[in-house]
Amino acid sequence: MTETKQRVSIAIDAMGGDYAPQEIVSGTVAAARNGDNIEVILVGPQDIVEAELAKYDTAGLPIRCVNADSYIKEEGNPALAVRRKPNSSIAVATKLVKSGEAQAVIGATATGTLVTSALQYLGMIDGIERPVIGGVLTTLAPKTAIFDLGVNMDCRANHLVNFAVIGTVYAQLFLDIPNPKVALLNVGKEETKGSKVVREAYSKLSKSGLNFVGNIEGDSILTGEVNVIICDAFVGNCVFKLCESGGKAVGNYMLQKIAKYPMISNLVKGKAKKMMKSLEAPESLGGGIIWGIDGLVMKLHGHSRQDDVTNKFSQARKAIDKDVITYLKTELAKIKENINL
Repeated sequence: MTETKQRVSIAIDAMGGDYAPQEIVSGTVAAARNGDNIEVILVGPQDIVEAELAKYDTAGLPIRCVNADSYIKEEGNPALAVRRKPNSSIAVATKLVKSGEAQAVIGATATGTLVTSALQYLGMIDGIERPVIGGVLTTLAPKTAIFDLGVNMDCRANHLVNFAVIGTVYAQLFLDIPNPKVALLNVGKEETKGSKVVREAYSKLSKSGLNFVGNIEGDSILTGEVNVIICDAFVGNCVFKLCESGGKAVGNYMLQKIAKYPMISNLVKGKAKKMMKSLEAPESLGGGIIWGIDGLVMKLHGHSRQDDVTNKFSQARKAIDKDVITYLKTELAKIKENINL
């Protein structure tokens, strides 16, 4: 007999993203229908959210609305915006996790605003100084993840060690690798290479108890020889965007070359586009978690549509079932026994 999943509650900022509230609400309704036993909580100005929700038959679905006085769109200063609007939709949704009313929050809100709200209302896990995002770069290297992909531009050695712990937990929980190999991204494999911060991180990681294998260079990023690659977000985001665009560039190059042969072009055009899509990062693998926050916060792309929203609820459900926050705290405690963080 199939075991019934325990119901969980997941809040979402109904007003976050380029296509809110229409796509957020439609994706949320679909998530409530998909059988994952999720109570979905739409947070935003009640009149706006309920008017959008009224377009759907929601009888019997586990959906409820929580009012927020305002919402935040793109802001030049995320910290100031969050402080000025303590009852905004993203703030109220995050507070639901703090109170235990929801087990996770999802936001297509701008990354800076989402992270700031998470920091203000949930705080950091003890021993982790900064939040971080990361994950698998591309299906060309499906067992390799990189941290940080976009939050911390300037790092100290302890931050890179934190990223390594988080990356290890990610690989164990989402890539099913019991003892993932961890490496620092550097300009050479020698211990003496790189900046002072990277050299110091090398020393700390060597004593950490993690499966640290040293430095790797850029030509090893997609070979699969390591499972977790550590770097600051300036480097990580550039690498990510390069990988993201690489499949498109190769696909477009192929299409241009075969365009002069119409018969062949018609046969392979669709396959080339599928190939380009297949090379993208598989978001289903723990995609979008803001790691290090003392509560489960999930980032949704600002341009997300209905299917993206629905899929993010499924990813949040998996992260809740894996109890990622508790697992990370346990692993971090082990590392603290070996080095001073």
